[in-house]
Amino acid sequence: MESKPPLPPFTEETAARKVRMAEDAWNSRDPERVVLVYTEDTRWRNRAEFPVGREEVRRFLERKWARELDYRLIKELWACTGNRIAVRFAYEWHDDSGQWYRSYGNENWEFNEHGYMMRRFASINDLPIKESDRQFFWPLGRRPDDHPGLSDLGL
Repeated sequence: MESKPPLPPFTEETAARKVRMAEDAWNSRDPERVVLVYTEDTRWRNRAEFPVGREEVRRFLERKWARELDYRLIKELWACTGNRIAVRFAYEWHDDSGQWYRSYGNENWEFNEHGYMMRRFASINDLPIKESDRQFFWPLGRRPDDHPGLSDLGL
């Protein structure tokens, strides 16, 4: 089986790298790219949805990014141990009526020995914001290395 480094057991450095890689993939808004880091039988809880397997996750992500427009995400490592990583995140997006939101959340990830994510549990809250309250302004895609992270932004 191919591996997806960095591999567990995670150190703070390797976990932070894994978190940034996940942020970069999600900011691509490309479901085909994103699903490749999950096991074939991955199990998720995302809000009130419980996709199982890459195909269900791919469809979930297609629906998500069709609804969450101009999506920009920042993830930050919260903790890690062994094959598990805890992450906090925030992302900004707008709906098709132009209403902007900042969504805040936490994720718990569990990886297999090859570095593929087996389980992902996400809790997310959406806060309507004014367009003038936005803080994520980089061009769509990867967040630039010099753009502030969550802690730097006070989020």
